[in-house]
Parts: sequence; structure tokens; C-alpha cells
Amino acid sequence: MKSLLPLSHAIDKLNTHVGTLAVWAVFISCMVSAGNATIRYLFDSSSNAWLELQWYLFSVTVMLGAAVVLRLNEHVRVDVLYGRGSGTRKAAIDLFGMIFFLMPAALLMIWMSWPWFLDSYVHNEMSSNAGGLVRWPVKLLVPLGFTLLSLQGISEIIKRICFLQGTYQMDLQYERPLQ
Repeated sequence: MKSLLPLSHAIDKLNTHVGTLAVWAVFISCMVSAGNATIRYLFDSSSNAWLELQWYLFSVTVMLGAAVVLRLNEHVRVDVLYGRGSGTRKAAIDLFGMIFFLMPAALLMIWMSWPWFLDSYVHNEMSSNAGGLVRWPVKLLVPLGFTLLSLQGISEIIKRICFLQGTYQMDLQYERPLQ
């Protein structure tokens, strides 16, 4: 399994770079939102395209940022089982969750969303709102995001197995969210 660590690190690097797009999408979304609100209040004018662009950018943030959240170990988990465990116990819980929950769900989402995107692309689906945007680019984000999440899941599975074998060191510290 140690021989797969370079693959794991390559996946980490890919998702880190893609995650940069998610960060920029947050910033651009805020600028579009501020600009749209300013134009709407100053000139009493607006466009559905600008409103749709905001949620397209939010989709970029969520779908392309999810893999980075997993890589950074900031994802949601059941704290009752995880919070007070040792590093070995945490790695085993993560490994179980990734193999039996994350990977099947993410792969199912890829399988189900690809035809949905493809149909939109083939028909060049447009928003039903006046002045709206073409829909296939935002629909592409669903299979793409879950593909990146699946790849990151594979990377994390490799790292957890290597950690449990004692061939890889990792920080499994988890800060419980404030209640």
C-alpha cells in the first residue's frame, strides 16, 4: 500500500489546485452579489443572469471545495465515536466510513448525475428565466465535484491504511465544533 502514496499525494495536489477555484468563486460571488445589489438599488435594474451567476459560483464553491474539505479533515463526522478516540481508532473509523459510506454515495452520484448533465449538454438547456444562463456548465459541476470527492476518498483511504500499517504519519486531530 505504501507504493500508492505518490498517487495519494498527486490526488491531494490536484484537489488543492482545484480548491483554489472554489476559493476564488466565493470572492467573485460576493463581488457579483454586491454589484448586482448596487445596480438594483441605484438604477432600479437587474438581470436574472447576474442572479443565476451567483448560484453558479456558489455551486463551484461547494462542488469543487468538497474534496479539499475532506483532504483537510474538516468534514462532518459522528463526534460521539470519533472525538475521544486514539489515532488508530480515528483512522479505523475514517477508513470504515470512507469505504462503506463516502465511496458508494459519491460513485452513485457520479453515475446518476452524468446522464442528467449529458442531456442538458446535448439539448443546450437554457434557464427558464428571462435572460437566464445556459444550464449545462453548472450541471457538469455535480459529476465533476463527486469525481474529485471520490478521488480524494481514494487518497484518504490509502493514507489511512498506510497509517494503520505504520508506514505513514498523519495528523488526525479533530476539533469538536462549538455547540
